[in-house]
Amino acid sequence: MFKPQFLKRQVLVFHHFQRKGYSLFACLGREVVISVLSVATLSASKAASISDETFRVDTTKATAREVMLDDVSITGSRAPLTVSQAARMVTVLSREDFAQAPIQSVNDLLKLAVGIDVRQRGPLGSQTDISIRGGTQEQIVVLLNGINICDPQTAHNTMDLPCDPADIVRIEVLEGPAGRTYGTSSLVGAINIVTSQRPKQSEVYLEAGSFGYAKGGGMVKLPAVSPHFSLGSLSASYARSDGYSRSKAGKLNTGYSGAKAFYQGGYDDEHINVRWNVGITDKGWGSGSFYATPKWQADEQYEHTTKIITSLQGENKQGCLHLQPAIYWNQNYDRYEGYHNRPEIMKYNYNRCDVYGLKINSYFDWSIGRTAVGAEIRNEDLVSGNLGEPLFQTHHVKGTDRDYTHGINRTNISAHLEHNILLNRFTVSAGFVAAKSSWSSMNMTVYPGIDMSYTIENWKLFASYNTSLRLPSFTEMYYKLQGYAADPHLKPEEMRAIEVGAQWTSPTLQAKVTAYHHHGENMIDWIMDTSLGTAAQWQSVNHTEINAYGIEAAIAAQTPWARLNLSYSYIHQDKQQENHIVSQYALEYLRHKLIASLQTKEWRGLSLRVDARWQDRVGSYTSFDGNVCDYQPYALFNARLQWTRASFTVYADANNILDNRSYVDFGNVPQPGVWAVVGTKYRF
Repeated sequence: MFKPQFLKRQVLVFHHFQRKGYSLFACLGREVVISVLSVATLSASKAASISDETFRVDTTKATAREVMLDDVSITGSRAPLTVSQAARMVTVLSREDFAQAPIQSVNDLLKLAVGIDVRQRGPLGSQTDISIRGGTQEQIVVLLNGINICDPQTAHNTMDLPCDPADIVRIEVLEGPAGRTYGTSSLVGAINIVTSQRPKQSEVYLEAGSFGYAKGGGMVKLPAVSPHFSLGSLSASYARSDGYSRSKAGKLNTGYSGAKAFYQGGYDDEHINVRWNVGITDKGWGSGSFYATPKWQADEQYEHTTKIITSLQGENKQGCLHLQPAIYWNQNYDRYEGYHNRPEIMKYNYNRCDVYGLKINSYFDWSIGRTAVGAEIRNEDLVSGNLGEPLFQTHHVKGTDRDYTHGINRTNISAHLEHNILLNRFTVSAGFVAAKSSWSSMNMTVYPGIDMSYTIENWKLFASYNTSLRLPSFTEMYYKLQGYAADPHLKPEEMRAIEVGAQWTSPTLQAKVTAYHHHGENMIDWIMDTSLGTAAQWQSVNHTEINAYGIEAAIAAQTPWARLNLSYSYIHQDKQQENHIVSQYALEYLRHKLIASLQTKEWRGLSLRVDARWQDRVGSYTSFDGNVCDYQPYALFNARLQWTRASFTVYADANNILDNRSYVDFGNVPQPGVWAVVGTKYRF
C-alpha cells in the first residue's frame, strides 16, 4: 500500500523501534513518519496503544512507500506485547475499511470478517445478531475501548452502538474463547471497538437512499485545553427509513428511526493516561415478523431501545508496576410491542437493565518475562414487566401507567493471572481466569489457557488452547410469552478450544490458514418440537455437548492498481438431534462462507470497491404454513463508487446488486432486494 506525503521538507522514515524515547524528534527540524503496511482488509494483529495515525490510510497518489512495523505495543493478551511477539492472532478491521466499503453500519462491515456470522433481521443496523465460529449471538462479548457493553437481558440489542464510524479507529476481532483476555462471557470470541481519543479533523455527512432512507451527522474535534488535556470529540447522528416491507394489513412494518451521540476526552502526559467517554443511542424500529412463530404469526411487531454508556479508564506510564483501572456504568431500556400501537391486544414489555463494573489490570516485567494480574466485579440488575422473579416492591415505568413488577440481580466476580515468556522468535502466554456468579450455584471455577507462536523469516506459526464460560441471559432464563417457554434453571455454558495455524507475510502478499476444534458443554439454545403441532413452542434448554470443527483461510494481494482479498470459512458441528427438533440458534450456523473484495487504487480521486459474499447455512425453520424449510445458500454483491478530494468525498452504494429477494438469515423474516444509497462527507 502506498501513502501520500505532500512534503515541503525531506522526510525521515523510521522503520523499526523498541519502546525507546524519541523526544529528540522535535529537535531534528524534519518531519518524522512511522508507518505500517496495511495490505489486507483483515490483518492479524491487535494494536490498542498505537496512535490513530498509524492506521489511517489515504488511498490517493503516493510518494512514500510504507513498510512493516513489527514492534509496536499491542494487547492481544492481558499484558501488552508487540506485533512480532504476540502469540494470539487478532483480526483487525481498519478505518480504511469504513471509508471505502459499501456499508451503512458497523454490522455491515463485520460481514467482511470470515469468522463472523452476521444474521440480519433488518438493514441499516436496526437489529442484527452477531456470532463467531458457529456460536450464538449470546456467546460473544462486545467491548467499546475494552469495556464490556453487552446487555445481560438479551444480545439482540448488543450492537446498539453510541459511536459513529467517524469515531472508530479500528475493530478488533478475537476468535475462540477469550476469557483470559476479555473476561467471562467471551465463550467463542470477542469484538473490541476502538475509538480515537484525539481525532485529527472534524467531518459532517449526509446520506439518502431506497426505502425512504436518510441519515445525517458529524463529528467535531474539540479544542485542547493544554498540550496534555484534550476535550476530545463529540459526534451525533440521526437516521430514518420507511422500511422495505408491509404487513398483511398493508402497513409499513420495518420502518426505522434513531439518534445517537458520543463524547470522549482524555488527559495524557509522561506520567499517566486517562480517558473517558459518554454515549447514548435511542432508536425504534418495526420488527415485522422478527419473533413470530407458526402459532403466533404477528407481523406488526415493534421495539424501542435506549442505551447509555459511560466509562473512565486510566494507566500509569512510569514505575515497575503498570496499573490499568477502569470503572463503568451501562443502562439499557427496552420496550417491546407485540402489536405496534395496540397495547389493548398485548401489553407492552418494559425492561430496564443497569450494569455497574469496576476492574483493574496490572502488569510488570521481571527476569523470566512479563506477568499480568487483575480482577473485575460486575453487577447486573434488571427490572421488568415480565422477566425475572416477582419484586417485593414494584418500580414505576416512567411515562406510562405501568410498573416494573419482576426483576433479577446478580454479581459476577473474576480474577486473572497471566505470564508471558518472550524469547527471540518464540512467545508463550499462559494463565487463567477464575469466575464466580452470585446467581449460579457453581463454586469459583478456573478456566486456563495457553498461546504459543514461533516466527521465522516471513512465517509465523501459532497454536493455542483456551477455555471460557458464559452465564445465560435473563431472556433465556425467564421469557415466557406467545410461544416461548424459558427455563430459569439453565446452567452456564462452558467451552474448550484448540487452534493451530500459520501466517505468511510479505510486502505484496499476506496469507493465513487456521484450524480449530471447539468442545462446548451445557450449550444454551431455543428449540421447538414440531411433532407437537399447534402445541409446539420455543423452549430454552442446555444441550449436552456440541463439537465444532472448522478451518479458515485468507489471502490478500496488493498490486499497483488494486487490492484483492479472498477468504473462506468451513464449520462442521457434530451435535445429533431428532428430525422433528428445530433449533433457533446453536445448530443454525454457517457451514460455508466465502468472501471476495476488490478495492481499486484511486485514479484522479475515483475509486471502486466491490464485495461479494456467498454463504450456506445449516439448519431449518418452520414456515407460517407449517412446512419445515431448510436454509438455502445465497450470494450477495455490493459496490461503492467514490470520488475523494482533499476536503470532501462523494459516494454511491449499490447493495444486493443482483436483486436477490429469496434469501433469509432468519426464517419468516424477508430481506430487501436491491437498494441504493448516495452520500457525501465534508472534512474540516
